[in-house]
Amino acid sequence: MPDFWRSISLRIALVYAALVIAAVFALEAFVWWRTTGYLDREITAVIVADTQAVGDALRDFGLEGARERIDDRVQQTADEHAVYLLSDPARAPVAGNLSDWPAQVGEAEGWYDAPLLRDGVEHATRILHVVLLPSGYHLLVGRDVQDRVALRAEIVSSLVWTALVALVLAIAGGLLVRRAVLARIASLNQTVNAIVHGDLSRRMTAQAAGDEFDQLARTINGMLDQIQLLIEGARNTSDAIAHDLRTPLAELRARLESVLRNRSGDSAAIEEVEKAVADTDRLIGVFNALLRLADVKSGVRRSGFRDIDPAQIAADVFELYEPAAEAKGVRLTVAAPPGYSIYGDPHLLSQALANLIDNAIKFTGSGGRIELLLRAAGSGQLEMAVADDGPGIPDSEKSRVVEKFQRGKGQESKPGSGLGLSLVEAIARLHGGTFSLADNHPGLIASLSLPLKPGSERALARPVKALPAPPIQDQPCNRIVSAPRGAVGEARSGSV
Repeated sequence: MPDFWRSISLRIALVYAALVIAAVFALEAFVWWRTTGYLDREITAVIVADTQAVGDALRDFGLEGARERIDDRVQQTADEHAVYLLSDPARAPVAGNLSDWPAQVGEAEGWYDAPLLRDGVEHATRILHVVLLPSGYHLLVGRDVQDRVALRAEIVSSLVWTALVALVLAIAGGLLVRRAVLARIASLNQTVNAIVHGDLSRRMTAQAAGDEFDQLARTINGMLDQIQLLIEGARNTSDAIAHDLRTPLAELRARLESVLRNRSGDSAAIEEVEKAVADTDRLIGVFNALLRLADVKSGVRRSGFRDIDPAQIAADVFELYEPAAEAKGVRLTVAAPPGYSIYGDPHLLSQALANLIDNAIKFTGSGGRIELLLRAAGSGQLEMAVADDGPGIPDSEKSRVVEKFQRGKGQESKPGSGLGLSLVEAIARLHGGTFSLADNHPGLIASLSLPLKPGSERALARPVKALPAPPIQDQPCNRIVSAPRGAVGEARSGSV
């Protein structure tokens, strides 16, 4: 829900709806003011005119003239809404259609709104009270405004229904605006996600309307063109360097191997040649790892994605490294329950697991234990973890060891180039997952969290926990589950 309220499209829709509703209410208020004002002015003008006529008759013809004028208006007028009352200074009725002085009308002259009974029904009445001088007679002239009250109620009802209809239309219009905005944003997001996953040829779609979104799309397309040129230039340069250096290194290695086969020199020279061959192999491995890392980060390897069984990959990698673990006296186990399915590149995932197990074997002492296991991690994620009881990695270095050529303190003497965990992190990101390192107390848990295919998620009863280190002679190297050999391809050769 908080994400929903943070949506810019929702805020645009709400602002649009609020503006429409405010405009409708302003229009209704204007109509109300004009209509009721017109009715009030008409009634006021009629009452004032009648009051003036009666006053003129009293002044010109005396009391009888005023009485005749009132009687004529009461008897001859077709307007049944007129109210007249002429009374003496003591408020005794003299003429008119009211039998007595209304209780709601006071001593002072002026306008009064008083409910009067007419035919047994109370009617709203607008009355003007004047004192006719010098005789001191009181004159009430008014109009029955009950029809105006009913009309006002009808106008209010109409305005309320109009406001409700306007509210519905405003909400519908706001939702349509939100939908249109979301459609354009979804198109932008789809293109950006494709670019993030390595398809640098994708571009934003600009329509012929030429609106702000189209201008933004053209600006982003121009930026992407420039970025693609820079990336392609950097990639071509690094690839050319790697390929150009790998060829002379391979030739150098071939010549050194020829010297080793002939054994024509002294023992010291042969030993130096062997060291040179090892150094050359390490350099070639670094260049190969850099090229693989560049391919993974660029997203080129997504072309090999398919539905795969992670349990089979785990079992294959286990079989590949079982002899190496046994030779070092390390107990290697695997817990890979079947039934899960993920979408990815089996060779890259095999290589990632191989790098993790290779590191674990490298840093776990004789008699230690390494466990490779799969489990559902919640939120549609599958965790592929390698846990060991070795020295582990301090918290201060966990974020650094995934960087290229970064190695932990005290590990500089160990074989390797510092690219293995960088490659694992890149493979996890390519598959839409994450790579994390955690303490195993003692040891380390290296975990790949990858999205599961819908429908393949199920609970795994066995959690990752600290691994005891039983004596190697009592616990021979074994696997908990087995699976047919699959394509691990470059896993062993690709571990760095």
